[in-house]
Amino acid sequence: MNVAVPSQIQQSQQPSEPILLREDRAGVTTLTLNRPQQFNALSEGMLETLQEALDAIAGDRTVRCVVLAANGKAFCAGHDLRQMHANRRLDYYQALFAQCSRVMQAIQALSVPVIARVHGIATAAGCQLVASCDLAIASQAARFAVSGINVGLFCATPAVALSRNVSTKRAFDMLVTGRFIDAETAADWGLINQAVPETELDATIAAKTAEILAKSPVAVRYGKQMFYRQRQMALSEAYAFAGEVMAENMMEDDAGEGVEAFLEKRPARWGA
Repeated sequence: MNVAVPSQIQQSQQPSEPILLREDRAGVTTLTLNRPQQFNALSEGMLETLQEALDAIAGDRTVRCVVLAANGKAFCAGHDLRQMHANRRLDYYQALFAQCSRVMQAIQALSVPVIARVHGIATAAGCQLVASCDLAIASQAARFAVSGINVGLFCATPAVALSRNVSTKRAFDMLVTGRFIDAETAADWGLINQAVPETELDATIAAKTAEILAKSPVAVRYGKQMFYRQRQMALSEAYAFAGEVMAENMMEDDAGEGVEAFLEKRPARWGA
């Protein structure tokens, strides 16, 4: 029987209101941003809590896929501007953006796929969060922007993730105008994988996680780690690296089982 196990990762000022929820169900871990009144802004506490959760998942071999979700009307409205404005010091801002960058990189460093479940607006660092996930599925009601320019701040760190998902001219247009794009446009531009009716969002994500869980966990781990590393390499270096990864992957029990199952025309029985 599949049992969901929710946990309160970190408490907000009100002890009954955790700012991040974790739920584990049959290999899928869901992390839910839970600052709905603040549109799930990435406060220092939220970033710290997300980092702790990602670090814990990295060491948990029972996790096969992660879904990043949020409560309330918004997915994530970016950094907590009220908190930032109250701490007008260069060293504070340097530490804050470094902390945020570590969280974004930790998502890609996980050996399992991370899927953003986007039901509402994702702006600035919230859009960066979507772009940093391996996959993203959004409600047709979702909207996306890197809108720091509207308050006199170029979204420099969100630009890193955004420009690795959409074309240069499209990314720069979003960055210098701060304009919103809808979910259909975000899918067309490559920021997200799919835009679906809100009533179908959970079913679509469940179908995607089921697809991932049906594959060899060993192969998925090899694949995700290889995929991001090779993107930073020259072509010949990337092929040499990819060839070595494939050779090592072929030596794993899952690869032997998968080939035998294919030849014998039966379902494969994957290891852990």
